[in-house]
Amino acid sequence: MTGSWAGTPSHSLPCSRTSSASPGQRVVDVGCGPGALTAELVERLGADAVVAIDPSAPFVDAIRERHPRVEVHRAGAEQLPLPDDTFDVALAQLVVHFMTDPVAGLLEMRRVVKPGGVVAACVWDFDEGGSPLSLFWTAATDLDARAPGEDSLPGTRRGHLELLLGAAGVEAVEHTELVIEVRHQTFEEWWQPFELGVGPAGSYVSALGQSQRRRLEERCRELLPEPPFVVTAAAWAARGRVAAARWPSS
Repeated sequence: MTGSWAGTPSHSLPCSRTSSASPGQRVVDVGCGPGALTAELVERLGADAVVAIDPSAPFVDAIRERHPRVEVHRAGAEQLPLPDDTFDVALAQLVVHFMTDPVAGLLEMRRVVKPGGVVAACVWDFDEGGSPLSLFWTAATDLDARAPGEDSLPGTRRGHLELLLGAAGVEAVEHTELVIEVRHQTFEEWWQPFELGVGPAGSYVSALGQSQRRRLEERCRELLPEPPFVVTAAAWAARGRVAAARWPSS
Protein backbone atom coordinates (compact mmCIF):
# COMPACT_ATOMS: atom_id res chain seq x y z
CA MET A 1 0.00 0.00 0.00
CA THR A 2 1.04 3.61 -0.37
CA GLY A 3 0.89 6.20 2.38
CA SER A 4 2.81 8.05 5.07
CA TRP A 5 3.18 7.53 8.77
CA ALA A 6 3.91 10.66 10.72
CA GLY A 7 0.80 12.77 10.44
CA THR A 8 -1.91 10.91 8.57
CA PRO A 9 -1.41 7.13 8.65
CA SER A 10 -2.82 5.03 5.87
CA HIS A 11 -6.22 3.51 6.61
CA SER A 12 -5.04 -0.10 6.70
CA LEU A 13 -3.13 0.29 9.95
CA PRO A 14 -2.98 -2.18 12.84
CA CYS A 15 -6.19 -1.77 14.86
CA SER A 16 -8.40 -2.61 11.92
CA ARG A 17 -6.78 -6.07 12.05
CA THR A 18 -7.42 -6.61 15.78
CA SER A 19 -10.85 -5.05 16.29
CA SER A 20 -13.20 -8.00 15.65
CA ALA A 21 -15.79 -5.38 14.64
CA SER A 22 -18.52 -6.69 12.37
CA PRO A 23 -21.75 -5.34 10.86
CA GLY A 24 -24.46 -4.75 13.44
CA GLN A 25 -22.01 -3.67 16.14
CA ARG A 26 -21.25 -0.19 17.51
CA VAL A 27 -17.63 0.94 17.73
CA VAL A 28 -15.86 3.91 19.33
CA ASP A 29 -12.58 5.13 17.83
CA VAL A 30 -10.68 6.73 20.73
CA GLY A 31 -7.98 9.19 19.69
CA CYS A 32 -9.24 9.12 16.11
CA GLY A 33 -6.82 11.77 14.82
CA PRO A 34 -7.60 12.83 11.25
CA GLY A 35 -9.84 9.80 10.79
CA ALA A 36 -7.77 7.06 9.19
CA LEU A 37 -9.35 4.25 11.21
CA THR A 38 -12.71 6.04 11.41
CA ALA A 39 -13.01 5.96 7.62
CA GLU A 40 -12.36 2.22 7.51
CA LEU A 41 -14.90 1.58 10.28
CA VAL A 42 -17.50 3.67 8.46
CA GLU A 43 -16.91 1.65 5.31
CA ARG A 44 -17.18 -1.61 7.22
CA LEU A 45 -20.03 -0.85 9.64
CA GLY A 46 -21.80 2.28 8.42
CA ALA A 47 -21.57 5.82 9.78
CA ASP A 48 -24.37 5.39 12.33
CA ALA A 49 -22.42 2.59 14.04
CA VAL A 50 -19.24 4.63 14.61
CA VAL A 51 -18.36 7.24 17.24
CA ALA A 52 -15.06 9.13 16.99
CA ILE A 53 -13.27 10.99 19.81
CA ASP A 54 -10.15 13.16 19.83
CA PRO A 55 -8.84 16.05 21.98
CA SER A 56 -7.67 18.02 18.91
CA ALA A 57 -10.18 20.56 17.55
CA PRO A 58 -8.76 20.47 13.96
CA PHE A 59 -9.04 16.68 13.87
CA VAL A 60 -12.60 16.78 15.22
CA ASP A 61 -13.55 19.38 12.61
CA ALA A 62 -11.98 17.27 9.86
CA ILE A 63 -13.95 14.16 10.88
CA ARG A 64 -17.20 16.12 11.00
CA GLU A 65 -16.58 17.50 7.52
CA ARG A 66 -15.65 14.14 5.99
CA HIS A 67 -18.22 12.04 7.83
CA PRO A 68 -21.20 14.25 8.76
CA ARG A 69 -23.25 11.28 9.99
CA VAL A 70 -20.57 10.11 12.44
CA GLU A 71 -21.03 11.17 16.06
CA VAL A 72 -17.85 13.05 16.99
CA HIS A 73 -16.70 14.39 20.38
CA ARG A 74 -13.74 16.50 21.39
CA ALA A 75 -12.35 14.85 24.52
CA GLY A 76 -9.37 12.99 25.90
CA ALA A 77 -9.39 9.24 26.44
CA GLU A 78 -9.29 9.68 30.21
CA GLN A 79 -12.76 11.30 30.30
CA LEU A 80 -14.93 9.91 27.55
CA PRO A 81 -18.26 11.80 27.30
CA LEU A 82 -20.17 8.57 26.75
CA PRO A 83 -22.49 6.41 28.87
CA ASP A 84 -21.57 3.02 30.30
CA ASP A 85 -22.12 -0.20 28.35
CA THR A 86 -22.71 1.49 25.00
CA PHE A 87 -20.36 -0.14 22.50
CA ASP A 88 -19.43 -3.60 21.30
CA VAL A 89 -15.85 -2.56 20.54
CA ALA A 90 -13.55 0.27 21.69
CA LEU A 91 -10.36 0.92 19.71
CA ALA A 92 -7.28 3.05 20.30
CA GLN A 93 -5.03 3.07 17.26
CA LEU A 94 -1.51 4.43 17.80
CA VAL A 95 -2.68 6.60 20.71
CA VAL A 96 -2.11 4.80 24.04
CA HIS A 97 1.47 6.13 24.22
CA PHE A 98 0.12 9.68 23.95
CA MET A 99 -2.45 9.32 26.75
CA THR A 100 -1.76 11.38 29.88
CA ASP A 101 -2.70 8.32 31.95
CA PRO A 102 -2.87 5.17 29.79
CA VAL A 103 -4.51 2.99 32.45
CA ALA A 104 -7.18 5.64 33.08
CA GLY A 105 -7.80 5.92 29.34
CA LEU A 106 -8.13 2.16 28.94
CA LEU A 107 -10.40 2.04 32.02
CA GLU A 108 -12.68 4.53 30.29
CA MET A 109 -12.69 2.41 27.15
CA ARG A 110 -13.62 -0.61 29.26
CA ARG A 111 -16.39 1.38 30.95
CA VAL A 112 -18.16 2.31 27.72
CA VAL A 113 -18.01 -1.24 26.29
CA LYS A 114 -20.79 -3.70 26.99
CA PRO A 115 -20.04 -6.80 29.07
CA GLY A 116 -18.47 -9.35 26.76
CA GLY A 117 -17.33 -6.64 24.34
CA VAL A 118 -13.81 -5.98 23.04
CA VAL A 119 -11.21 -3.38 23.99
CA ALA A 120 -8.27 -3.25 21.56
CA ALA A 121 -5.23 -1.05 21.07
CA CYS A 122 -2.01 -0.91 19.10
CA VAL A 123 1.22 1.07 19.42
CA TRP A 124 4.29 1.20 17.21
CA ASP A 125 7.25 -0.94 18.30
CA PHE A 126 9.66 1.85 19.24
CA ASP A 127 11.63 -0.24 21.73
CA GLU A 128 13.00 -2.80 19.26
CA GLY A 129 13.35 -0.44 16.32
CA GLY A 130 10.30 -1.65 14.43
CA SER A 131 8.52 1.69 14.30
CA PRO A 132 8.23 3.44 10.93
CA LEU A 133 9.67 6.44 12.77
CA SER A 134 12.77 4.57 13.97
CA LEU A 135 14.90 5.70 11.04
CA PHE A 136 13.88 9.32 11.67
CA TRP A 137 14.99 9.10 15.32
CA THR A 138 18.22 7.36 14.31
CA ALA A 139 18.98 10.29 12.03
CA ALA A 140 18.01 12.77 14.73
CA THR A 141 20.27 11.21 17.38
CA ASP A 142 23.13 11.00 14.88
CA LEU A 143 23.02 14.80 14.82
CA ASP A 144 21.70 15.51 18.32
CA ALA A 145 22.40 13.14 21.21
CA ARG A 146 19.62 14.85 23.18
CA ALA A 147 16.90 14.02 20.64
CA PRO A 148 14.13 12.49 22.77
CA GLY A 149 12.95 9.53 20.72
CA GLU A 150 9.77 7.65 21.63
CA ASP A 151 11.05 4.33 22.95
CA SER A 152 10.24 5.14 26.60
CA LEU A 153 6.56 5.89 25.99
CA PRO A 154 3.85 3.59 27.42
CA GLY A 155 3.04 0.48 25.42
CA THR A 156 5.98 0.79 23.03
CA ARG A 157 7.97 -2.14 24.41
CA ARG A 158 7.18 -5.83 24.10
CA GLY A 159 4.40 -6.96 26.46
CA HIS A 160 3.71 -3.55 28.00
CA LEU A 161 0.46 -2.89 26.13
CA GLU A 162 -0.85 -6.22 27.44
CA LEU A 163 0.06 -5.18 30.99
CA LEU A 164 -1.72 -1.83 30.62
CA LEU A 165 -4.91 -3.51 29.43
CA GLY A 166 -4.73 -5.94 32.33
CA ALA A 167 -4.25 -3.08 34.80
CA ALA A 168 -7.40 -1.51 33.36
CA GLY A 169 -9.40 -4.63 34.16
CA VAL A 170 -9.65 -5.97 30.62
CA GLU A 171 -9.77 -9.76 30.69
CA ALA A 172 -8.45 -12.57 28.47
CA VAL A 173 -5.93 -10.23 26.85
CA GLU A 174 -4.21 -11.50 23.73
CA HIS A 175 -1.25 -9.77 22.13
CA THR A 176 0.65 -10.03 18.89
CA GLU A 177 3.01 -8.14 16.63
CA LEU A 178 1.74 -6.89 13.28
CA VAL A 179 4.04 -6.10 10.37
CA ILE A 180 3.05 -3.55 7.75
CA GLU A 181 4.71 -2.25 4.59
CA VAL A 182 4.29 1.16 2.97
CA ARG A 183 5.71 2.09 -0.42
CA HIS A 184 6.99 5.63 -0.95
CA GLN A 185 7.47 6.89 -4.48
CA THR A 186 9.73 9.77 -3.46
CA PHE A 187 11.78 10.90 -0.47
CA GLU A 188 9.62 14.02 -0.22
CA GLU A 189 6.51 11.88 0.23
CA TRP A 190 8.20 10.21 3.22
CA TRP A 191 9.59 13.45 4.71
CA GLN A 192 6.71 15.89 4.31
CA PRO A 193 4.52 14.57 7.19
CA PHE A 194 7.30 15.34 9.67
CA GLU A 195 6.86 19.03 8.80
CA LEU A 196 3.22 19.00 9.94
CA GLY A 197 4.16 19.31 13.60
CA VAL A 198 2.17 16.20 14.60
CA GLY A 199 3.38 13.95 17.42
CA PRO A 200 6.83 13.97 19.07
CA ALA A 201 8.66 13.70 15.74
CA GLY A 202 6.72 16.59 14.22
CA SER A 203 7.21 18.69 17.34
CA TYR A 204 10.94 18.00 17.24
CA VAL A 205 11.20 19.10 13.61
CA SER A 206 9.11 22.22 14.29
CA ALA A 207 11.50 23.28 17.05
CA LEU A 208 14.59 23.09 14.83
CA GLY A 209 16.14 26.06 13.10
CA GLN A 210 16.20 26.11 9.32
CA SER A 211 19.78 24.88 9.00
CA GLN A 212 19.24 22.13 11.61
CA ARG A 213 16.12 20.98 9.83
CA ARG A 214 17.96 20.86 6.52
CA ARG A 215 20.77 18.78 8.08
CA LEU A 216 18.23 16.34 9.55
CA GLU A 217 16.41 16.06 6.24
CA GLU A 218 19.67 15.29 4.45
CA ARG A 219 20.71 12.72 7.07
CA CYS A 220 17.38 10.93 6.64
CA ARG A 221 17.90 10.98 2.88
CA GLU A 222 21.35 9.36 3.36
CA LEU A 223 19.92 6.55 5.51
CA LEU A 224 16.99 5.70 3.24
CA PRO A 225 17.28 3.68 0.02
CA GLU A 226 16.91 5.37 -3.34
CA PRO A 227 13.22 5.89 -4.13
CA PRO A 228 10.88 4.31 -4.70
CA PHE A 229 11.37 2.38 -1.48
CA VAL A 230 9.33 0.32 0.97
CA VAL A 231 9.32 1.00 4.71
CA THR A 232 8.52 -2.03 6.86
CA ALA A 233 7.09 -1.34 10.29
CA ALA A 234 5.89 -3.35 13.28
CA ALA A 235 3.26 -2.58 15.88
CA TRP A 236 2.38 -4.19 19.17
CA ALA A 237 -1.34 -5.01 19.24
CA ALA A 238 -3.46 -6.32 22.10
CA ARG A 239 -7.13 -6.94 22.75
CA GLY A 240 -9.27 -8.39 25.49
CA ARG A 241 -12.84 -8.59 26.70
CA VAL A 242 -14.93 -6.79 29.28
CA ALA A 243 -16.09 -9.12 32.03
CA ALA A 244 -19.68 -10.33 31.82
CA ALA A 245 -20.08 -9.37 35.51
CA ARG A 246 -18.77 -5.83 35.69
CA TRP A 247 -17.10 -4.29 38.74
CA PRO A 248 -16.87 -0.54 39.44
CA SER A 249 -14.44 1.53 37.32
CA SER A 250 -13.05 3.35 40.36
